[in-house]
Amino acid sequence: MINKINKILIANRGEIAVRIIRACREMGITSVAICSDVDKDALHAQLADETICIGPVSSKDSYLKMDRIISAACAAEVDAIHPGFGFLSENARFSDLCKKCGIIFIGPTGDVIDKMGNKSEARRTMIEAGVPVVPGTKEAVASAEEGLKIASDIGYPVIIKASAGGGGKGMRIVRREEEFAKLFETAGQEAKNSFGDDTLYIEKYVEGARHIEFQILADNYGHVIHLGERDCSLQRRHQKLIEESPAHHMPPEIRKAMGEAAVKAAKTVGYQNAGTIEFILDKDNRFYFIEMNTRIQVEHGITELVTGIDLIKEQIKIAGGRPLNLSQEDVVMNGHAIECRINAENPMKDFMPCPGTVTSLHFPGGNGVRIDSALYAGYKIPAAYDSLLVKLMVHDTDREQAIQKMRGVLGELVIEGIDTNLDFQYMLISHEEFIKGNTDTSFVENLLKDRKAISKAAV
Repeated sequence: MINKINKILIANRGEIAVRIIRACREMGITSVAICSDVDKDALHAQLADETICIGPVSSKDSYLKMDRIISAACAAEVDAIHPGFGFLSENARFSDLCKKCGIIFIGPTGDVIDKMGNKSEARRTMIEAGVPVVPGTKEAVASAEEGLKIASDIGYPVIIKASAGGGGKGMRIVRREEEFAKLFETAGQEAKNSFGDDTLYIEKYVEGARHIEFQILADNYGHVIHLGERDCSLQRRHQKLIEESPAHHMPPEIRKAMGEAAVKAAKTVGYQNAGTIEFILDKDNRFYFIEMNTRIQVEHGITELVTGIDLIKEQIKIAGGRPLNLSQEDVVMNGHAIECRINAENPMKDFMPCPGTVTSLHFPGGNGVRIDSALYAGYKIPAAYDSLLVKLMVHDTDREQAIQKMRGVLGELVIEGIDTNLDFQYMLISHEEFIKGNTDTSFVENLLKDRKAISKAAV
């Protein structure tokens, strides 16, 4: 059934809200922004056709407040809600609530979010589907005491993960038994604060692995395709810093097998809309499913650059009941794309968030350069939300040229008035091991142990 979508409320803020608003504008769809009290002057609130203030600065009283968001959507008479990423994007109850209120949720159904958004449930589903998974718990871990026994059976190191949400929140690597109880408690509290759910599970932590994810598109009629992979191995605190597509040094047969596994995973649960299947790839090119993100990803832009497919527009079309007009054979990867996340944080102080006022701003430009941001000169960055400022993306004919281009645009970008990780990103993109492609998920962590490297980045 085709449902024409004429008006969309964006249940988010920052650069992703701006990204969705712009897609709506290009599709002739009216956009409605929501904002907290502190975000009244934010770019997304200024660019939308309509803006509704829904509460105070705290996320739990604004961007996570379902009843206020639904009330705003009803008052604005929207046809659909786009949740973006973070906040309520992977909340099954919110998806179901939209449906009950006659509002299209631009994303999967609540039962699929429950099954795949809940990481421990997703593991069980993948095991049943025959998709390889990392050794770990099939059920949620009830207590630190229970977790200690499980970790001992699996063998250290292990990783504690939040069952709900993602973005590195509620995740801790445990290397020694004496660390477990404290890190389990910390991960649970962080998960509760971020997602309202402190449920945790445990997996074996695979050393020296790469983080590879496949972008999925699935319509409402059982048609599922993937749009290639992204290598997201450069991370700090399990949050991605640099992503690239396609993954370098990937044997064609492994890429094919991973893509097929990703499609199989999505089909197994009857997935609809855009999503991401995440794997780790070990040193011997063995891959394991780790989780599915039932939403659009922060780094979706580099997939758009190499495929020419607008994922936000595809999400809206699918939500409106349109079948995919793409087959797997239609998806062609052209060139190489890289994204660097520029955050308001100080690498010299353990990446401590650094809110403040942007006094001066200059964005780089040129062929193959894309900037996704909600920044402007004079904008006061609130302390209450994520520190992401700019998604800096480049596209070129090959990886070598893309790296060279990224070095140029990092050198041209100017953000004054606040601390950022800009110099640190320049150091990473220029690092000999990154250029060679010899990096894994522990690369940044190991680099941070060398205080001289951080000091050099801060100069």
